[in-house]
Amino acid sequence: MFVRTENFRSFIRFYPIITIIIGIHILLFIGVNLFPALLRLTAGINIYISAGEYWRLVTPIFIHEAFPHFLFNSFSLYLFGPALERLLGKFKFIIGYLGAGVVANIATLMLQGPYYSHIGASGAIFGLFGLYVYIIYARKELIDQQNKQIVLTILILSLVMTFVTPRINILGHLFGLVGGAALGPILLTGKRFRRL
Repeated sequence: MFVRTENFRSFIRFYPIITIIIGIHILLFIGVNLFPALLRLTAGINIYISAGEYWRLVTPIFIHEAFPHFLFNSFSLYLFGPALERLLGKFKFIIGYLGAGVVANIATLMLQGPYYSHIGASGAIFGLFGLYVYIIYARKELIDQQNKQIVLTILILSLVMTFVTPRINILGHLFGLVGGAALGPILLTGKRFRRL
């Protein structure tokens, strides 16, 4: 489930949404490093969001300035996104990913100070883990024991890293996780789903 064996062309064909998101990560990583004004225009800066620049609730999900941040989030999406894109389908995957990211950014807006600024896909990535947590506890038939253990182990390690790594948007990570879990019952109803 989390081992990628596809070649580049097959990955694009099987997981077009993840491919597009990672492509956007790459383009915007290059863009914000070549044109710093792009970062100022797209970062989640609370005071600007409060003043009506609501696109900043979405754009930070795709923005990374530092290479390790960009690489870690893109690789996490590459590893943990495909099973959910296959399970949910393209449209519901987009709703789950962006929805969790926006929930994380709204929580950051409401609970952090007016001058707080943040970027990165981590809230949306934690949203994927929230979806997995919902599956593990409410839709057990969709995941086997081995993959359940992998998800929970990675989630626990990620939560530990959230609290020990400096300059992390802790609330964004936590509310992304909650947002993904809350979207689970909405996205996983209405039809039968094949096991992950």
